[in-house]
Amino acid sequence: MLSPTLTELVARARADFRLGVPVAVGPLVLAAAETLTAERLSALRDLGPLVQVLTGRRAETLKARAYDGDIARVSVPADADLAWIRGLADPAHDLRAPMKGPLATLRGGDCAPWRSGVALAKAAQILPSVVGVAAPPPPGLTVLPSHVTPETGLPRDVAAARLPIAAARAGRLHVFREDGGGEEHYAFEIGAPDRATPVLVRLHSACFTGDVLGSLKCDCGPQLHGALAAMGSEGAGILLYLNQEGRGIGLANKMRAYDLQDQGFDTVQANHRLGFEDDERDFRLGASLLRRLGIARIRLMTNNPRKIAMMEGQGLTVVDRVPLHVGRGPENAAYLDVKRQKSGHLR
Repeated sequence: MLSPTLTELVARARADFRLGVPVAVGPLVLAAAETLTAERLSALRDLGPLVQVLTGRRAETLKARAYDGDIARVSVPADADLAWIRGLADPAHDLRAPMKGPLATLRGGDCAPWRSGVALAKAAQILPSVVGVAAPPPPGLTVLPSHVTPETGLPRDVAAARLPIAAARAGRLHVFREDGGGEEHYAFEIGAPDRATPVLVRLHSACFTGDVLGSLKCDCGPQLHGALAAMGSEGAGILLYLNQEGRGIGLANKMRAYDLQDQGFDTVQANHRLGFEDDERDFRLGASLLRRLGIARIRLMTNNPRKIAMMEGQGLTVVDRVPLHVGRGPENAAYLDVKRQKSGHLR
């Protein structure tokens, strides 16, 4: 079969959104608000009345009624330009231009294709807002059904090789890749963990700013190196490095959140203003990698109870939680306090 599968079409649609190309979802033609151009906005308007969809979180920030609960469908005025649309999607200038309305939001009808569009924007790691119109799709667009879940499937093995590091000379790096053109994720195996006993495991989400640059705004870098050092000291362990930057919203959106934090919002409030949930990560990925490595019982290095619940919900046995408290300083103290107070992280 030479035609693309649904999973491959979803991957194509994610790429289209990032490029600014509209996508047909059910009876709608949708474009991502962040990458939409003035020319394509004009072409969409020629097809009929426009609607811009925001997440419920973003709608709450703008005091718009989210009749659909998790999303709000905003009627786009006939004279609204690209700056108006970007202003609804991007909170960067909310404090300088707080009045966005009045916003007329819609109710009734089938919301599934609109939800699918927002989910695709999130999967593309761009701002979670789409602009669309009910119209037959022009030729050449990627066409998806109304109900689309943009999951790329569980990772598959790609390659593995010996890799000595400073913390452990006996190391082996396993590379996994999500089906459908998704991210790559990594498992670093230290020593030869005994699968018959609980294995020391750390689920670590990628943090370019902390892991690579040594950012003082978070504790990610110290946690990464602390976990590797502990496993090296024990002589065995598994570090899972999941490419879910910024709690799953991507590096660009993480920088947007940092900018909002500089305006006075905490990390959770910043995510909400952008239209995201507190945490958009999917820790089922970690459980999948562990199963592929033949590991069923673990000692999990974490301060996050959600990771424990997700691992156990996926059939793994968390025999013990190993606390990992490192890297606290004056620049990240408030951030770590918010993680405890709002996200339930443990001491």
